[in-house]
Amino acid sequence: MQHDLQLRAAARALYQNVYPSEEWAPIGFDEAERYGTVHYRQAVGAAQDARAVLTAPNQQLPLPAIL
Repeated sequence: MQHDLQLRAAARALYQNVYPSEEWAPIGFDEAERYGTVHYRQAVGAAQDARAVLTAPNQQLPLPAIL
């Protein structure tokens, strides 16, 4: 993913927000990327999903339902 800097930055942001401490993930983003951990793969998948939604032409994101 080194060639797609925006996707990597999005994956890093997701990783750091979802796994903010060693309590959630034992290693930081760079090491997780190097070893291809499940946490890293989940962050990349979420970044890819988000990019697909955010770049879809003529689509507005749905508003969340208020409980």
